Amino acid sequence: MTVTPNVREFVAGLPADALPAYVYDLGALRTHAAMVRAALPTEVELYYAAKANPDAAVLEALRDAVDGFEVSSAGELAHVRQMAPGAPLAFGGPGKTPAEIAAAVEAGVHRWHLESVQELYQLASALSSTPEQQLDVLLRVNVPVVEGSLESVALAMGGKPSPFGLDPAAVPQALELLGGPMGRQLRLRGIHAHLGSGLSAAEHLAVAEQIVNWSAALAGRHGLRFDEVNVGGGMAVDYADPAARFDWAEFGDGLRKLLDRRPELRLRIEPGRALTAYCGFYATEVLDVKLSQGEPFGVVRGGTHHLRTPATKGHDQPFAVVPVDEWSHPWPRPEVSGPVSLTGQLCTPKDLLAQGIPVPVLRAGDRVVFAMAGAYAWNISHHEFLMHPHPGFYWI
Repeated sequence: MTVTPNVREFVAGLPADALPAYVYDLGALRTHAAMVRAALPTEVELYYAAKANPDAAVLEALRDAVDGFEVSSAGELAHVRQMAPGAPLAFGGPGKTPAEIAAAVEAGVHRWHLESVQELYQLASALSSTPEQQLDVLLRVNVPVVEGSLESVALAMGGKPSPFGLDPAAVPQALELLGGPMGRQLRLRGIHAHLGSGLSAAEHLAVAEQIVNWSAALAGRHGLRFDEVNVGGGMAVDYADPAARFDWAEFGDGLRKLLDRRPELRLRIEPGRALTAYCGFYATEVLDVKLSQGEPFGVVRGGTHHLRTPATKGHDQPFAVVPVDEWSHPWPRPEVSGPVSLTGQLCTPKDLLAQGIPVPVLRAGDRVVFAMAGAYAWNISHHEFLMHPHPGFYWI
């Protein structure tokens, strides 16, 4: 079922003028996050990538299940620090400004993911006035992997030319700098490598093992000891099959076997979408139903300026129809059955939420609840296009 009964009931009870609305099922989120944590070995740290959904209530719901949060801007840093004071933070991103670096130093970031040689210099420069201060850093590297390892990913950040991380050829220079005076303040803890999104458990484990082995070989060549390897996030979320979930049990067992071979390591993962996608729902109202050259369309209040995910990823957002029996108008009620495309209010054919999805019946005035809207949804959408009202937000 794409929409849980409690969410369906809540949406049915909302007044029409409260739509569109985001509804977050925080109980389901806590249950899911606790299951993920329980599936992982104790030597694996679980950080939540706040970029997926920085909603304050979502962060609070995750606080007891995660070991920390990954942030990628000064804005995220300040927000997460306020919402989860005292939580360990990892600071990443390929374009850190001097102001962001200064803010992160001031905030006491737990781990720094440094993506270039220049970032090493920038961070060292930011510490020049406090020579006793020390920071723990990981080098983010575009680690080479076996051809085909990332073939299935929906979004590749590595394994090919990329703006993310150090090229392997630049790593020796970074290690040389960290082995010199710079290393007195920047303590190298290990390697970070987030290479792609959309990996199954088996695929992620294969990539993780390559990252760990590459890191161990690098440490051996340079006479170093790495305490940590961060293998990133990117656990698959299948919008075409909401019932299909990333196999956390398989993933946890695989990481345990990997750690048995590398007992000196602490592994860290940074899922975002795979933690929160399933807890969020975008509820709206059908404004009109019509045929266009024989093809049925349902036009809903709101659209991709509220829920950008299907347009960004090119998929159909899973949904359920919540029937509304009342029809107070004197004219006939438009309706359709069979395959229907759901579009929003924007003046563009790209405002498409789902295309050709069979429904028993869809009528003007019914409600539609789009599932799997808990990650990369509201927070990546172009809210001000056509200046429609923003949706409401509810937490149950």
